[in-house]
Order: sequence, then C-alpha cells, then structure tokens
Amino acid sequence: MTEVEELALLLRPAGGGVHLVSAGRDAQSAAQRRLHGATTDEEVRARFLERLSRIGTARAVLLGVPSDVGAGFLRGANQGPLALRDRLLDEDPAWLEGAEARGLVDLGDVFVVPQLLHDDMLSAAQLAASRRALYPGVAPEVAARLPVSPLSIAERALDLVFSLNPRAAPVLLGGDHSTAWPAVAALHRARPGFGVVQVDAHTDLLEERLGVKYCFGTWSFHANELLGRGGRLVQVGIRTSRHGRSHWESTLGVRQIWADEARADPAAAIDAVVAAVRGSGARGVYFSNDVDGTDEAWVDATGTPERGGLEPDFVVELIRRLGREVGLAGGDVMEVAPAIARTPGGAERTLGVAARYLRETVDAVLPPPRR
Repeated sequence: MTEVEELALLLRPAGGGVHLVSAGRDAQSAAQRRLHGATTDEEVRARFLERLSRIGTARAVLLGVPSDVGAGFLRGANQGPLALRDRLLDEDPAWLEGAEARGLVDLGDVFVVPQLLHDDMLSAAQLAASRRALYPGVAPEVAARLPVSPLSIAERALDLVFSLNPRAAPVLLGGDHSTAWPAVAALHRARPGFGVVQVDAHTDLLEERLGVKYCFGTWSFHANELLGRGGRLVQVGIRTSRHGRSHWESTLGVRQIWADEARADPAAAIDAVVAAVRGSGARGVYFSNDVDGTDEAWVDATGTPERGGLEPDFVVELIRRLGREVGLAGGDVMEVAPAIARTPGGAERTLGVAARYLRETVDAVLPPPRR
C-alpha cells in the first residue's frame, strides 16, 4: 500500500470527519460539495483524492481533526473544522484556491469515532472491532496496522505526509486542544529542533488528567518533554492556573507570558516571546492557538472562555512577527465550538476571529519566496 492509498483510508474529504448516518448527513454532504466546488459526492471524492496526489509538492498541508473527545466540561469543538472552512468560504470564496496556488494542500479530515481518543487506551479486542468497522474490505493483515482513534489517526496521517514531503508545514483545525499533540509528535520525528508557541488561557501542563495521558489538559506537558524543555515551549495569555508562573518555569523549564503582562505592554510582550524563542535555539516554531487565549469578549464559543485575555490584534501581530523573524514550522486553531456560544452573536464573533487567525497562520507558513 502506498502512502497516498493509506491516507485515503485514514481521511475523509473536508467536512466529512464527523460520522453521520441519517440526521445531518444531507447537510454534511451539501457542505462537502460546497467546499469542493462539486455537484455530486463522487466528484467530492475525486477532488479529495486529487489533492492527496499533490502532497509531494506541497509547501503546507491543512488537516481537520473534528474530535472533542479529549475536552473537559463542555464539548462542541468537533464542529470547529467544518464551521471554520464554511466561514472562510463565506468571507472569501477564492481563499482556498489562492492558498493552493501558493502551495497549500487541503488533506480533508481525520475520520473520528467519537468514543475514542488514542489507540494506547484501547484493548486488543476494541482495536480489532474498530478496525473491522472503519476498514471493511481491507485485508486483515493490513488493517491490523491501521490506527482507529482520532489522535492516532492524525499522527499516522502526518507521518505519511512527512514521508512523502519532509518539508511540508502542517496546519491543523481542531478539535479540542489534545489534537495539537499529533502535529507536534509527527513534526518532531520529521524535523526536530523546533519550538512551540502556545496561545492559551490555561497551561495544559498536567502529566495526566484522571489517568488519561493525552487530553486537552496534558498535551503541552508531553510536547515540552518531547522538545527537551529548555524554554522550547513558550506560553502566552495564561491567566487560569493552580500555580503561578514561577512554578511552571522552575519545574518544567517552560517560558510564560501571562495575559496581564501582554495586556499591559503588548509590544514588549511580543518582543519577549520572540526573544525567548530565539534564546531557546529553536529552529522555527509550531504556533498552537487555543482560541480561549483570546479574551471572551471576542471568543465565547469555546469550551472554557476566560475574561482578561488577549486581543485579536495582539495575536495576529504575534503570528506575523514569528513568521518573519523566526519562521513557522506549522500551526493550528483549536477549541472553536460554535454551538456553545454564551452570548447573542458569539458563534459568529468567534468564527470571525478564528478564521482571521487561520488565514494569518497560513500566510506565515507560506511566505513569498525570497528574492
């Protein structure tokens, strides 16, 4: 089986990662046709496969991971990837075409079984049962090697992408924040030496949460360990934590810019982030953007909105500075959950901000060629 053939088993055309059978299936199909400029489901599939064939020449790849299995109190981030793609299309119908002309390939979505999170948590019997359900018609000896959980599928998909094209920059659409872990893990295997800049209200630095290794509250701990600590993880916008900044910096070797610091002097805070990344020796950064790092006045359609957060203009300028002065190895937009907005118009505001962040992230990973 080739890498592209395996990717075609693991992924679905954009908008198809959430499993629907009756309720909502017609709307999902209509959304997929709109996203692909297609008139039939067969045409959607053909365009999806054509995009996969272009991975080898891509400068960046876009991947939706519509899973909120690793979230906390309130769910709904599984709707983020489709809602974000729809919003981009509403704002600029030519955006994806223009991004593709610059080297972006939209891989579609990880197919999500909404009761699963990571294959390491599953028994052999459950793995076998899920493989039978997800990969019918695939030879048993081949299916036995395929992942079934969203984090595991995303990681395997990105490993395949990097085997075809080690220089491609991954851009992910979450999903709860655990879905950033596959990108960091796969990118580290493909080209180690990068750092992570994480915009977030929360540290996500638990080693485990209720016995779960990978989830929204733990992924940063494991990313920091993978990167070797040493300030390779820089967190921006923190304001909700059991411990103060000194605890996290002294015990885990992270660097933090808390939200009050960024709000008091935005320019100095951005300078400090850039200096921290450079001081760590990182060769490029993965920019992981939990939208709750932004103040809840702008972003309340998310699982844990928090007041006193960052302004969108600050986050955009941070992306631009990192892109120009350090280089983005990849990035994401996480925790967009349109259905759980707290205020009238909250879903539209959140999607507008998140779409802006996504465009800026893609621009930063696809800079114009140097002359």
